[in-house]
Amino acid sequence: MSWSRDDNTLEYLARFGFGARGTVYCVVGALAVLAAFGHGGSAGDSKDALRFVLGGPFGAVLVGLIALGLFGFASWRLVEAVTDADRRGSSPKALLVRGGHLISAVAYLALAVTAGSLAFGIGRASAGGDGVRDWTRWLLDQPFGPWLVGLVGLGVAGTGIGYAVKAWKGDVADRLSLPIGAVGRWACTLGRFGYAARGVAFLIIGGFVLTAAWTQASSDAKGLSGAFQALRAQPYGWILLGIVAAGHFAFGAFGLIQARYRRIEAPDLDETDAAVAKAVRALT
Repeated sequence: MSWSRDDNTLEYLARFGFGARGTVYCVVGALAVLAAFGHGGSAGDSKDALRFVLGGPFGAVLVGLIALGLFGFASWRLVEAVTDADRRGSSPKALLVRGGHLISAVAYLALAVTAGSLAFGIGRASAGGDGVRDWTRWLLDQPFGPWLVGLVGLGVAGTGIGYAVKAWKGDVADRLSLPIGAVGRWACTLGRFGYAARGVAFLIIGGFVLTAAWTQASSDAKGLSGAFQALRAQPYGWILLGIVAAGHFAFGAFGLIQARYRRIEAPDLDETDAAVAKAVRALT
């Protein structure tokens, strides 16, 4: 496979995608910070953030643009997983990361569909709903359902540990081409804070999913809004929520930095199509 360093459609999609994801988490974090300090807002998830944007000026247009960006991000994650665009190799760790990118592609594609539905005022997206509970309920109805939910819970918790380790090691900016000096150090600190906050949230969500597997009750499975609520319910919970919420805002801001400085060596579109087609044939 030949690789091109020239700007191409995939690179633009990826950068637009990082920016869209960053924007969503900036809104998530800002609303949760306001809720923590009693100044309005809500400690909700990415869908709640999209609804908030929808209610503002030019809301449908902005949410529509976010939907396009999230589709671009999902596309880039798929390309990363299938073509090894970041040249991670084929070690067990690399394959695990690429598998995570594939799951991420599916998750952000679903969020892009939700955003698109909100922008056009169609579908059930505007009626609410909890995606974590929905897929937990579906999995529990399958053969060996509790075991499947348990595996998902372990995967979510493992992702949280991965985020935490990445924050601790400080290698969040490894794939960025940041300016040398204070700007680069500031961006790295912002990223570490953001990844740490995401790690806390994923660990809590993973705990909820594992609880649902044990009790076989989908109502015990909760997403990001549930994690925020669990933090708020602790002693001095408003402080805990405020810190983790601010970390999610930092994660979103770091996404905007990634949109500008991420090293993206996207393959040519025809080669990407061939790689995706090959992967689909291998699965069928």
